[in-house]
Amino acid sequence: MQLAALLPEACLVVGAVAALLAGSFLPRTRQWGARLIAVTALVASGAATLVVLGDPARTVMMSAFAVDTATNVVRLVVVAGTLLVIGLGVDELAGQQRESETYALLLLSALGASVLGGSNDLLVLAVAFLLTSIPLYALIGIRRDAGAAEAALKTYLLGALFGILLLLGLTVLYGVGGATAYAALADGLRTAPAAATAAGAVGVVAGLMFKAGGVPGHFWVPDAAQAAGTAAAGFLTTIPKVGALVAVYRLVVGLPDTVAWSLLVAVIAAVTMTLGNLAALAQRDVRRLLGWSTVSQVGYLLLPVAVAGRTDSALPSLLLYLAGYAVTNLAAFAVVAAVPERRTVDDHRGLAATSPWLAAALVVSLLSLVGTPPTAVFLGKLTVFTAAWDGGLAWLVVVAAANTVVSLFYYLRWIGPAFRAAGGAPQDGQRRPYALVAAVLAAACVLALGLAAGAVSPVVEGPVAR
Repeated sequence: MQLAALLPEACLVVGAVAALLAGSFLPRTRQWGARLIAVTALVASGAATLVVLGDPARTVMMSAFAVDTATNVVRLVVVAGTLLVIGLGVDELAGQQRESETYALLLLSALGASVLGGSNDLLVLAVAFLLTSIPLYALIGIRRDAGAAEAALKTYLLGALFGILLLLGLTVLYGVGGATAYAALADGLRTAPAAATAAGAVGVVAGLMFKAGGVPGHFWVPDAAQAAGTAAAGFLTTIPKVGALVAVYRLVVGLPDTVAWSLLVAVIAAVTMTLGNLAALAQRDVRRLLGWSTVSQVGYLLLPVAVAGRTDSALPSLLLYLAGYAVTNLAAFAVVAAVPERRTVDDHRGLAATSPWLAAALVVSLLSLVGTPPTAVFLGKLTVFTAAWDGGLAWLVVVAAANTVVSLFYYLRWIGPAFRAAGGAPQDGQRRPYALVAAVLAAACVLALGLAAGAVSPVVEGPVAR
């Protein structure tokens, strides 16, 4: 029964191994077989998740892994996001020397993100952190050029540093709490020295911020988004943070009131969104712009984490925002993948004339990132703002609203040229049809998710499993 509860993760493991082995025997011109294996594994993982979607919340494997609504939402978002990454990357990856290895790495990192989202034990959290991180280093540097090598090295060094902080934090929490399982740890921390508990919590949260792409572990994100392949860039700015942010939520829910963890998360949120938006204002390279944009989005996503346990809407708003952000961010990267010659904001001049569907997808994705109705991120922002306000953090809501206004400037600066005369903008060259289809489908999902979420009140049944 416990093994059946982990069937979605098992599908990803089997798919990763099978894709890697298949790529070793298939000729270079038939690597689509590895792609088919990866897609099949992801679909099977999603189907297995849907089977247990309505089951009561519980923990398995000696309470080390939670199987509840939050875990299942993370699983579905990770699966759907990774499928979209593969779709937007078909044109880029087809026939490449390391195509099958890329699919295996995507599945392994997706597995890590899924396990992160369900981690209910400090040891599982550490393993999931490494499982998510190590494939990312390879994905960033797999292009084997100077920019990718530099970005991979920077990500690796920062990952090692924040991984050490995470492990130190886990060690301190275990030492003063006397347990690794969250339920037992929460009981132990109530009588533990507040200073030691705070030090451990800061270390763990800092480590998870590296994975989420938030301050202080954000430095690698814009470089990796700019230098990695488009599919890898879309993946690394989206999928890992889905699991990491839910992992932060689960952790802080169990921290005692002797630690001002809410203020810590709120300050990180405010600094992250402000720094990300201000840095994005100066960017001309669209992929670097999206890299800083994803940093700012982490700030908004931390709002419900800061009020975890203070309002019933905290977890539902976080899950809704994560789902909306994932499809929206990947829609923007799909647009970038479809016209790879257009590297800067000004290069997108005349896009509406040459590819109106692609321009429409760009408008929908960027306006959704701002939080414009009726898109998915609009509903996400509305719910997280409401949760933070209900949780007593009105000042943080004001900061977030001001940052939303600031973000409008750099998103509109990208949209504007797309509807002007082409001028000296580069030609699109060879079109990437799969990326174009992925962009349009993702943009349609952004609108559909926004309308569907607006039609029904987002409710998550049952508490987070402890």
